[in-house]
Amino acid sequence: MDYRKEYEFWLNDPYFDENTKAELRSIAGDEKEIEDRFYRELEFGTGGLRGVLGAGTNRMNIYVVRKATQGLANYIKKAGTQDKGVAISYDSRRLSPEFADEAALNLAANGIKAYVFDCLHPTPMLSYAVRELGCTAGLMITASHNPPEYNGYKVYWEDGAQITAPRDKEIISEVLAVTDYAKVLSMDKEEAVAKGLYEIIGKELDDKYMAELKKQIIHLEMIKEASDKLSIVYTPFNGTGNLPVKRILKELGFEKV
Repeated sequence: MDYRKEYEFWLNDPYFDENTKAELRSIAGDEKEIEDRFYRELEFGTGGLRGVLGAGTNRMNIYVVRKATQGLANYIKKAGTQDKGVAISYDSRRLSPEFADEAALNLAANGIKAYVFDCLHPTPMLSYAVRELGCTAGLMITASHNPPEYNGYKVYWEDGAQITAPRDKEIISEVLAVTDYAKVLSMDKEEAVAKGLYEIIGKELDDKYMAELKKQIIHLEMIKEASDKLSIVYTPFNGTGNLPVKRILKELGFEKV
């Protein structure tokens, strides 16, 4: 990839917004930074994308998210499962809600319904939503354990698990085949909602998930006996587990959390 040519393209093409161009103009005199941002495309690996936030082909931003989602949408349409829709969740990292919406609106523009959680939710709840809603795939916007300057994009399939071989390679091929940003679709959120292509996942699914969790309890009588005596210290991973974990502990009777 000619990093200079790609840098100039992002700097001048009307497809990219002014904030992106302003960020790129701010590094105009830093050749190493320009090269690092544009010498390659952010690699779409077996699980999805993960990278430093910022403008450029080798960074996590709305354009890279759209492009990856277009490749996924193309794969879903070729598989003929577009009518099942895609569930989307996200964590508390910077731009996670925005990336979730960008992915959802790309899918909607491709005629694929997006089911988006109403706030941050952990990965197990995304996996549950994929199966409960009968979706063909799921997206989790998270960079897992990486430093705070990162974000990421993970793809799950209809079984609620991350994509595996050979599907991972097939999806990667579709993502790599998207080379023209003009062919990356999107649509207005209000239009997507009006057409039934963007739906919020709300309390009803949360309630079902909690009910399923309670079915996994082995010795409920022991919990009832000890719940008012045990003290529990909990820390949520990037915030996503905060509400559901506190909720299930409270409903089980644990008072000292």
